[in-house]
Amino acid sequence: MKLITAIIQEDKLDAVREALIQSDITRISVSRISGHGRQEDIDIYRGRKIAPNLIPKVRIEIAVNDTYVETTIETIVASARHGSGEVGDGKIFVSPLEECVRIRTGERGGTAI
Repeated sequence: MKLITAIIQEDKLDAVREALIQSDITRISVSRISGHGRQEDIDIYRGRKIAPNLIPKVRIEIAVNDTYVETTIETIVASARHGSGEVGDGKIFVSPLEECVRIRTGERGGTAI
């Protein structure tokens, strides 16, 4: 089991969600976040460099069984990309998921996902 965390631009949320549903991945969690990556957004105000502003982003978290990891990653990459190499399209992190427990039934492991 893996936990896939994707940070994408807000305007791509619907496209990513629809693409995931088409790939038979329907259980996701979405959070609105702010952050800053490699965007060159440094302002100079009165001769001083000002720290870049935080940019609104969306964090998607998806718990998947090992067989769905590559499908999920490929789907997010294809649907979240703006064009050819735009800075700021986002990141995907894959973490091992030790345990998953469905509260309603008490199921554990891959069947609880």
